[in-house]
Amino acid sequence: MSSPPQVPPASTRVQATAETEKAQADTTAAAAGGLEASLLQLIQNHQHSSLKLREQTERAKRDSVRHAKRVSDLLTDALNGGVQESYVIEKRIELEIRTLAATIAKFMKQTDQWLATSHAINTAVKEIGDFENWMKTMDLDCKSINAAIRNIYQD
Repeated sequence: MSSPPQVPPASTRVQATAETEKAQADTTAAAAGGLEASLLQLIQNHQHSSLKLREQTERAKRDSVRHAKRVSDLLTDALNGGVQESYVIEKRIELEIRTLAATIAKFMKQTDQWLATSHAINTAVKEIGDFENWMKTMDLDCKSINAAIRNIYQD
């Protein structure tokens, strides 16, 4: 028949169990230490990549602000150039308007003088016409008086 399995004595079992537990604890501690180290490494990598990403973002932000300022300066220069040109043209136009106004005033004065002269000539011509009519009337009156006097002397 078969013989029953032999069981080691109790004290040996306790030691073996304690050693097994210690080995498992060491393995768990080693595994836990490896896990901790891995987690710490992951955290450090994450912090490092976050820091690099933050630096890149700040650099990109500074570049964007610098480029935006440059674009703004170029637009302002272009706009100011147009405004300056418009200002110069406006001053030229104002000068020409003043010159034109002076010329118009001069022509108005000259026109008024021509009107006054033409009115004077018209008045003189009317007076000449009136004088001529007066002369004709006087001549006719003188002839009538002369004819009346001759009639009186002849009768």
